[in-house]
Amino acid sequence: MRIAQIAPLYEAVPPLLYGGTERVVAHLTDALVEEGHQVTLFASADTCTRAELAAMRDQAIRLDPAPLKSDLAAHLSMLHEVRRRADEFDILHFHVDLIHFPFFERCAEKTVTTLHGRLDLKDLANGYGCWPQFPLVSITDSQRHSMEALNWISTIHHGLPQALYDYSPQPRGGYLAFLGRISPEKRVDRAIDIARRAGLPLRIAAKVDAVDREYFRTRIEPLLDAPGIEYIGEISDSDKNRFLGDALALLFPIDWPEPFGLVMIEAMACGTPVLAWDCGSVPEVIEPGVSGCIVTSEAQAVAALAALLALDRRRIRDCFERRFTAQVMAKAYVEVYWRLLREAAQQRRAG
Repeated sequence: MRIAQIAPLYEAVPPLLYGGTERVVAHLTDALVEEGHQVTLFASADTCTRAELAAMRDQAIRLDPAPLKSDLAAHLSMLHEVRRRADEFDILHFHVDLIHFPFFERCAEKTVTTLHGRLDLKDLANGYGCWPQFPLVSITDSQRHSMEALNWISTIHHGLPQALYDYSPQPRGGYLAFLGRISPEKRVDRAIDIARRAGLPLRIAAKVDAVDREYFRTRIEPLLDAPGIEYIGEISDSDKNRFLGDALALLFPIDWPEPFGLVMIEAMACGTPVLAWDCGSVPEVIEPGVSGCIVTSEAQAVAALAALLALDRRRIRDCFERRFTAQVMAKAYVEVYWRLLREAAQQRRAG
């Protein structure tokens, strides 16, 4: 099958540091190539892929040092090129929300759009309602809750290459881990409180976006002086392997409807258990008593730590291999691609 993967241009594919959507696109693309498909990836030039790369920008937007740049212009230019080449592909798979809809109305039946973000935002329902013909994929069922009536054709969980992270049978670091982004909804303050109440060290590997710098300075930075709390900043994939593998557990104390939460399956790939809040995607990703614990309060979190740290790390890794590998993800998408192509062929014959 000839497949185009269209990635956002904010990060390289995969990202050099923090980044979720582009990382998933990278893993899906490489897995599709391994399955024997002809894949073209539309992304920034600093991308590393096994597919044919169609470089749409000299480098990813976020790490571009240019002081003035237009993400809208960059993405519109990319969509113009994808439309120009659309006849080369059997399937056009978009990961750029809904910005491509006006350009591809006449061939919506050969498109797949995976929605990676939250959907409970003002204006989104009106926007998606204007183009009901586009087939949509959710990354968890919980992601759909605010817009159940859209043209959903499947839910496909994210996946990681099986060999990307090493299984760690014994945590060598003796610390709890927080990995991701520092922002009000990610609740690193809650992670700090849990670690302090449990008497365990906490290492925080996270980026701070410009919009969250004031929050970090006024609300989080003062908490970092507490004994046992260490902030190490943003880290790469290679650093994540050891950071997660050496941790006693990952803390995922979110306070928002997280659509997926890639860091949970990154921890599981290392055999590291996850302590997560009962919010958003968490109940779909974490199997209580197998890969982690799901809690609703800090007191409950502290009380759950003993059971959490006693979980079988080999069983956690097995859960990852069964549910969340890139190969599992790619096969699910290929089934969707073929179904859409069959339906389009049937419609043409009927017409």
